[in-house]
Amino acid sequence: MQKKVKVKPNTKQQKIAEQPDGSLTVYLKSPPVDGKANEELIKLLADKFDVPKSHIRIKSGVSSRQKLIEIDTDV
Repeated sequence: MQKKVKVKPNTKQQKIAEQPDGSLTVYLKSPPVDGKANEELIKLLADKFDVPKSHIRIKSGVSSRQKLIEIDTDV
């Protein structure tokens, strides 16, 4: 499964908001430095979709706020 994700780093609380078009807006506490925000993003998505972190991959947008995430739900 692939999801479009818009990331908002440096927010006060972590949350995932599903948009009407099926994409996700993810609010992260971490700053976008040294991959910290991406690590937090993967952890949050793993919890939401109930899969191991190793089953989530950032396909595009590693250094962008707009990301394409691939989630392997075949556990």
